[in-house]
Amino acid sequence: MSNKKVGCGCIGCSIPLLTFIILLVVIVPVSIFGIINGAFGKQYIPAPEVKLPAEVIFHLGPLPVTNTIITSWITMLVLILIAFLVTNRSKLIPGRLQGAVEAVIEWMYNFCKDVAGEKNGRKFFPIVTTIFLFVMINAFMNLVPGFSSILAKTGEGTVSLLRGANTDINTSLALALISFVCVTYWGIRANKIGFFKQFFNFGRFFRGFADLFRGKVKSGFGGIGFGIIDIFVGILELFSYLIRIVSFTFRLFGNMTGGEILILILFFLLAFAGFGAIQVGYAFEMLVGVVQALIFSGLTLVFATMATTPHEGEEHESK
Repeated sequence: MSNKKVGCGCIGCSIPLLTFIILLVVIVPVSIFGIINGAFGKQYIPAPEVKLPAEVIFHLGPLPVTNTIITSWITMLVLILIAFLVTNRSKLIPGRLQGAVEAVIEWMYNFCKDVAGEKNGRKFFPIVTTIFLFVMINAFMNLVPGFSSILAKTGEGTVSLLRGANTDINTSLALALISFVCVTYWGIRANKIGFFKQFFNFGRFFRGFADLFRGKVKSGFGGIGFGIIDIFVGILELFSYLIRIVSFTFRLFGNMTGGEILILILFFLLAFAGFGAIQVGYAFEMLVGVVQALIFSGLTLVFATMATTPHEGEEHESK
């Protein structure tokens, strides 16, 4: 008897099995994608459309209410509901929800104390944690299946009723302004008028002119020269301080919008990507949401600590 194998193909597969794999993995997805992207698909299956401006759903008097504002309201309701459930039904032995919330709050509190110290950490904790939770829940909202599929008819046509708030540049700008105002307030409260010396440092410049009038030519010209450098450095400090608003805004807006587009493309290319790739995309987007929330709140904490540090340093020197 002969032990010769029949129908042996390449890579250890028989010819029929290899043909089936090629059909399943290559030809079928390409055909499906061709149908979707062709005339038939464009007629019955709309291609994903990315719109940067948020769509207006209705008006409250003269104020337009966009789909991102509605999502922000839902996020606030979710946070209020979680806080109510945890505080109203708190137990000595916490359940899953209470334990998860307490773990997040405790971690954020320890994070604030480690960065800013005990006193300032307690002061910064409410704002920093609120920003963290708001950005993170907003990012997770966009991952709820069917979240952007709810449609509403408006004067501009049919639009999505809900959209991730972090993908609206106005929401990111509002968070950046809140962070900026809080940091400035804490800095002025800690250092009073001395807070502005880092931006408007004319002391050495004017002292140089005073030395010239006293006949101290060398020290006078040296003071004027170094004073000009101090003024220039102060202008750079002021510019970098104000540019934080822009960097905060576009960092959050860009990353969240890019993540939304990634998920949209993975769904549209389901024939190519498969469910496994979509799951990886979801996990990646969740990670991006947590990281962006941590970066935004963490930078707010760091800037607040920097704004109040000079005052603390002066106190230690006086002691």
